[in-house]
Amino acid sequence: MRFLLDGAVVEPGEIAPTTTVLEYLRTVLRRTGTMEGCAEGDCGACTVLVGELQTDCNGIAWRSVNACILFLPMLHGKALLTVESLGKPDALDPLQELMAANGSSQCGFCTPGFVMSLHGRRIGAAGHDLPAVDVLAGNLCRCTGYGPILDAADKLGPVARDDSATVAALRSIEPAETVAGRFGEQRWYVPRTNAALADLLAQHPDARIVAGATDVGLWVTKGLRDLGTVIFIGDIGELRAIEETPAGLTIGAGVRYAQAHAAFVRLHPALGELTRRIGGLQVRNSATIGGNVANGSPIGDGPPALIALGATLTLRGAAGTRSMPIEDYFLDYGKQDLRAGEFVERIYVPRPGPDDIVHISKLSRRFDSDISAVCGAFKLAVRDGRIVSASVAFGGMAATPRRATACEAALTDAPFTLASIERAAAALRTDYAPLSDVRGSADYRLKAAANLLLRLWHEAQGVSASLLALEATDG
Repeated sequence: MRFLLDGAVVEPGEIAPTTTVLEYLRTVLRRTGTMEGCAEGDCGACTVLVGELQTDCNGIAWRSVNACILFLPMLHGKALLTVESLGKPDALDPLQELMAANGSSQCGFCTPGFVMSLHGRRIGAAGHDLPAVDVLAGNLCRCTGYGPILDAADKLGPVARDDSATVAALRSIEPAETVAGRFGEQRWYVPRTNAALADLLAQHPDARIVAGATDVGLWVTKGLRDLGTVIFIGDIGELRAIEETPAGLTIGAGVRYAQAHAAFVRLHPALGELTRRIGGLQVRNSATIGGNVANGSPIGDGPPALIALGATLTLRGAAGTRSMPIEDYFLDYGKQDLRAGEFVERIYVPRPGPDDIVHISKLSRRFDSDISAVCGAFKLAVRDGRIVSASVAFGGMAATPRRATACEAALTDAPFTLASIERAAAALRTDYAPLSDVRGSADYRLKAAANLLLRLWHEAQGVSASLLALEATDG
């Protein structure tokens, strides 16, 4: 296993596959500028930049990620930059000087993470064309109130980076086939093709597949779980392909949310806005569409939207492929329709019709970088004032992401009126019996779900979401 750090090749030797990049940086390489805050991908204090060869092999695609939940084998064949990569031992980088002069740092604990996120914005890393407030949504600060940091971000200009030496070095260590490693009795693999992945799963049907590790990482850092045999799929190019046609969008299971954002916006702006609020940018630069589906979480934000939009899931194994409506994949809490040796290969999302009404809402305690209490997605086909078909799905309301069949029945063939919407909203109590937890009570979830359907109605009448939010705040 090899990667580049500031252009030099690093070979860690025999390592546990669940060693995090943060752990390796701080305890082995003694690069202690990368801080450990939450160890769950939430605070951004451990932000680093990871670069990989672009498809044409003539440039480097950089992205900011959380080192605390990134496993070391996921760096194989890639380049790494940490806060120590900036500046010189006796001189600050201009960005660091600006942060200091602008009063953008107080206790300093979070500062390296902010610096790396802003450096990514400065060199044009993935997703960094967003406004600074979105780029920094995954970096938390207890001291400054964010004002001085955002001020510093606004003063930054782009900077050209000469990656020619890094390109040459990455070409020299680019793996041509599956990489295998072991640590004691534990084995890990990094395949490069779907066929190689299918063969590995046929040999190791109980292996843990890891794509972005934004969920699995916490199983290790918080749950201290032993993952057994691990297969890292981030280097499979076939799983990272996006195909757009007039009919719809085909997404490889390994496509990261940040990579998919622009295509999702083109499919429908509501899907793009949902994507923008899935974690911070560091999370979206790691988390994959297929991983969000495959683990079957009842509060994953992607599945309700994909269900409402009529997405189809394709699974692959050594025996071939099979497809299904995505809602059929989720059987029960922690149980999915995934046979031994199978993996999620791709997702097809049909393009909504020009007259379809699509609405997607995520409700969480914190607007940015937070887990949903309720996520609702709706697609209504309205013709001549009547609802000819309805697709409604929620996350956070049941043991799985699930369609609201009683609500759909109440909407279908009904006039598109407020009275019809209110009857359908009442039917949600037939569809769901949610639990109460730290993110919301059962009663809150039922009322919120009904109100999201009412929000769809009001927005369709031209009432803005911001006005609706203000009215809700004012009671």
